[in-house]
Amino acid sequence: MKIYHNNIIKIAIAASIIFTASACRKTFFPSDKVEDNDLLTTIDGMRTATLGNYATLKSLEYENNYHWLAELPSDEVAQGQGSSSDVTNLYKYTHLVNSANATAFFQQAYYIVSAANKVIKVIPDGSSAELLQIKGENLFLRAMLHFNLVRMFGRPYAQNPTTNPGVPILSETVSDADAYTIKRSTVAQVYDFVIADLLKASQFITDDNKGNSFASKLAAYALLSRVYLYMDNNAKALEYANLVIGSNKYQLLQNAEYQNYFRVAPETNKESIFAIKHTKTENYDYSAIGSLYYSGDANGNALGQGESGWGEIYASVKYYNFLNKYPQDKRKSFISPYIVNGIQQLNPKLTPATPIYYVNKNNLQEGVTNLTSPVYLRLAEMYLNRAEANAKLNNTQLALDDVNIIRTRAGIPTYTLTDVTPTHSILDIVLEERWLELAFEGQRAYDLFRNNRPVVRDYPGTHSTINGSVNQTINPTDARVIYFIPQTERDKNPNLSQNP
Repeated sequence: MKIYHNNIIKIAIAASIIFTASACRKTFFPSDKVEDNDLLTTIDGMRTATLGNYATLKSLEYENNYHWLAELPSDEVAQGQGSSSDVTNLYKYTHLVNSANATAFFQQAYYIVSAANKVIKVIPDGSSAELLQIKGENLFLRAMLHFNLVRMFGRPYAQNPTTNPGVPILSETVSDADAYTIKRSTVAQVYDFVIADLLKASQFITDDNKGNSFASKLAAYALLSRVYLYMDNNAKALEYANLVIGSNKYQLLQNAEYQNYFRVAPETNKESIFAIKHTKTENYDYSAIGSLYYSGDANGNALGQGESGWGEIYASVKYYNFLNKYPQDKRKSFISPYIVNGIQQLNPKLTPATPIYYVNKNNLQEGVTNLTSPVYLRLAEMYLNRAEANAKLNNTQLALDDVNIIRTRAGIPTYTLTDVTPTHSILDIVLEERWLELAFEGQRAYDLFRNNRPVVRDYPGTHSTINGSVNQTINPTDARVIYFIPQTERDKNPNLSQNP
């Protein structure tokens, strides 16, 4: 992995980060840099260093690549045309050992971990509440990053977690020299490390009023709920979802507020638990996540491809048809069909020609077409985590109750026990609702694989060029449900084993 000696910690002074632009595409850099040896000697310096760690989450290397690596392998998206970029390989499952996107994400994630470790290391566990707050926030970031890494580069937890290799664990005790010889820990070891960090973070963080772009006790609980769900530890997933829901700190947005969920600044959103905040001055424009999904105006009306964004990844016909089972579903607000003079436009580059359904879930914040503040944790997921855990604990009515809370919010009919059948199990119902609600948030493929279910693409997309059929099935045991360890990192560290 890429470790920075004498690591320079990037600094963000509150929300006023200065960025620079080049040509018609923007590249962003933190406004200042301070050597960590000087920075980490005062509490103000440690706070500033921690702000820098949050700011680095906004980097294109981390933010965009996390989204693409997590989302593009799902069955809710369709690539409308091939490209020479690595995005096509992510979508098609034709992963490369020198994948540009996987390499950039791997390196940037460990870069942020390394920066967090420098703060964690200088704050003893017996420190003041102010210092422990800072340490707890960095522990949360370190846990989140290791979890994201092990999801992408280690096999699903259900598949021999004590023997399958995960990713290297980079704690504050690992020296720079050891970082070039460190081996991959098992999947189970990485999950245990993540849980330990989150439990300690939830203990150390006492100021829960900093806003949802900062780590909080409840954000740690929310992520614990997700991690335990991935481990199939349903009692614990239920426990931590209950803590978040029962806190009453967050509220499910309703009606028009919900339909505009992703269009407001994150700090005003009562449902978001943790998001990576972007301001209007931090608009990546054509380099933003949403540019890949949308080309349209600031009101959500679709335009021709390339007019405001690349618009190369659409909602799949499979997802749209399932969503459109109830035309009144409020979640249709997150889809912008490309319609001209009342006629749905088709993409002739696919065979058969396919409707263009742009996705605006990562766009339109504060009226800026390609501006977004990616949401990582939100309250709706906690209800769905609790529903899935209850479904697996045979608490069928409780699972239905939570699913129905989400369906009622969406404005569609609710389920009763008579809807649970041998061919439409309670787990089927929960996973379908997760698909509808959490689409385009990087969860779908993992929801399927961790439940030993395949990703089935029975719709047009560039994946059809693989075998001439619109059908592509990726089983949870397939080698490429995870990415290769970047070859550049293995060249630096021969102890990093490669995924088959």
